[in-house]
Amino acid sequence: MTLALLVAISVMWIPVALLFLGKGEAKGTGAVTAVVGAVVVVGAMLQAAIFKDAFTAGLLFAHGILYCTVAFALLTGLEDMRSVGNVSLTVAVVSAVYMVLFYTGGTGPGGAVLVGKSNYFAFACAGYVGLTLEVWLNAYGKLSATLLAWSLIAWAFVGLYVPAFSLMAYGTLPF
Repeated sequence: MTLALLVAISVMWIPVALLFLGKGEAKGTGAVTAVVGAVVVVGAMLQAAIFKDAFTAGLLFAHGILYCTVAFALLTGLEDMRSVGNVSLTVAVVSAVYMVLFYTGGTGPGGAVLVGKSNYFAFACAGYVGLTLEVWLNAYGKLSATLLAWSLIAWAFVGLYVPAFSLMAYGTLPF
């Protein structure tokens, strides 16, 4: 489920990046962002309820809510983007916690593995931290949309495609 959601998220990241590069328009991009946001939130619910994976669901919920917030801003022509930036800052904090947990792993009572250690997912979450901080800075006028756009495109490959397709095709991550 999560791997398919990573691919779906790219269907939003790249069009938003292209919009920031002057290729596209806000309402169409907002529509795809709304669909992806809804799919991610529903996917997070399924991840928690059906797959009994509240850990992954938490990260998906945070990002899905951010995508819904971006969709609202694009669809309504929101002029003051600081509210989107504030959500993004919060998602950066959530992603940072996940980064640390993926890097260190976690065990519960009796040594049960609660969070599997994954250097690649820690690396990907570091990228998510960077991206969401960039969104925050952009919303406050402190970072250019062009830099954010190229970061989104780069991390679509590194943080979405590589883990999704690597795990789906080979059952393993690069590191």
